[in-house]
Amino acid sequence: MRQPEIHVTLPSWAASFVPWTRAHETDADRMQLAVALADENLTRRTGGPFGAAVFDLASGLPISVGVNLVERARNAILHAEIVALMLAERRLDRYSLGDPDLPPHALVTSCEPCAMCLGATLWSGVRRLVCGATRDDARRVGFDEGPVFPESYRYLERHGMTIVREVHRAEAAAVLERYRTEGGTIYNG
Repeated sequence: MRQPEIHVTLPSWAASFVPWTRAHETDADRMQLAVALADENLTRRTGGPFGAAVFDLASGLPISVGVNLVERARNAILHAEIVALMLAERRLDRYSLGDPDLPPHALVTSCEPCAMCLGATLWSGVRRLVCGATRDDARRVGFDEGPVFPESYRYLERHGMTIVREVHRAEAAAVLERYRTEGGTIYNG
């Protein structure tokens, strides 16, 4: 029996949506892109209400982006953060974005990561995690973010990661709320 293959691809609109050559100098500027990706994914009905991007912190340029592809790909692990990290590693041909010969990288995500994505963030080698909406915002619309505790974030910080939360929280939470009011599927609730 032939084993199925998995190909991770972003929706067709994503490549032209991202300003690849524009430096994003601040966390707020970077978050605007993550939230815009989440909103566009919802608007175009190509996935769930989450967006993420990996940035080269030396240049401010986006290395990769991700949107939630869970329903579209019928794959429970294709959260926006996972997609962005996978594509960044593929683009740089590395399994760690923390290799000493690379500039530091940031993962910017429209919502605090679930348990799976938080673990992937640690192993990815990014040095900075920037979050928009909170896990309470996600829970309010029905998503279960799993076992993430204050100690989870302290662990990342002890291992050299800077964590910034609630950047453009209202805008990011509004995308989640819109998903709920438009009848979006809560696929892990």
